[in-house]
Amino acid sequence: MTKKHKVLIVEDEPLLIGVLENVLKTISLSNGLIDFEITSVTNCDDATFEIRKAVNTTPFDFVLLDISIPTSTDKSMLSGEDLGVTLRDYFPKVKIMVLTHHSDNYRLNSILKSLNPEGFIIKSDIDFKPLVIAIETVLSDTPFYSKGILQLMRKHIINDFFLDTIDRQLIYQISKGAKTKDLIDAINLSKSAIELRKRNLKMIFGIEEGNDRKLILKAEQHGFI
Repeated sequence: MTKKHKVLIVEDEPLLIGVLENVLKTISLSNGLIDFEITSVTNCDDATFEIRKAVNTTPFDFVLLDISIPTSTDKSMLSGEDLGVTLRDYFPKVKIMVLTHHSDNYRLNSILKSLNPEGFIIKSDIDFKPLVIAIETVLSDTPFYSKGILQLMRKHIINDFFLDTIDRQLIYQISKGAKTKDLIDAINLSKSAIELRKRNLKMIFGIEEGNDRKLILKAEQHGFI
């Protein structure tokens, strides 16, 4: 009996969307027992729409998720990482395979901790044939990490570094020039809570002293902006 997977592809590069769709078709043709219902989107707004629609119809059970995609119009979703958190909330059994060009250890570690993806691939690590193997591996309930992610894990670089949704929103708003009074409204935290968050972020990024500009430069350096 053929097993159908409802798949969401979140990727802002049309050429890569085509590659991913072809990979899934190749798997379906070669296996004969797997079929895919594929929905492809290129930004956070369209992804959010499809997620909400699936809540009331058939849930997604497999997601190919790019991290660097256009933000949502209301700025509640700043990247694929925020979408991944939402997907976990709505669909607890969903398998998420992250595809990213990020190679910064801070950024990769944050994604690992926030999403705990079943698959995690640095785009430069892999091409068509290994991608077929990677997806087949994840669909068979075995995690798959590409070479760069495995090197990160073997070197024990993974630590307690983690930015949650509020941290990422705070960094984004500051990068857009928001002052403390603006942040109180945008993030719905008190002034003291915002200042505590900023102090913690500066400590995480190793900023001993300096203004918010240094924080934004460090966040940008590590791929959070």
